[in-house]
Amino acid sequence: MTAPALPAVCAALGDPTRWEILARLGEAPVSASELARALPVSRQAIVKHLEVLREVGLVESERRGREVVHVAVGARLGALARELDRIGRSWETRLLRIKTLAEQPEANRPD
Repeated sequence: MTAPALPAVCAALGDPTRWEILARLGEAPVSASELARALPVSRQAIVKHLEVLREVGLVESERRGREVVHVAVGARLGALARELDRIGRSWETRLLRIKTLAEQPEANRPD
């Protein structure tokens, strides 16, 4: 996942309704109508949320007969998880370095 894409994906996931939609899609492919019946949101709002998730690559849609079902894109979610893990490890390394420096006696600290 590219660095500019990460904020867009995180912004898309920052909405509780989109997060719930994505969680449900992770369980099974679902239509917008089914999502609207399960969530306290209109079908039109569900479609708009799905479009945001689709734009950042987290959801794909496919026609199955007369209905369109939506599925979570596992590869994109995996890439997001790896990038967030990398960022977390980087911060852990920095914090460990700060801790080490803070615990050094003043005489031994680098300038």
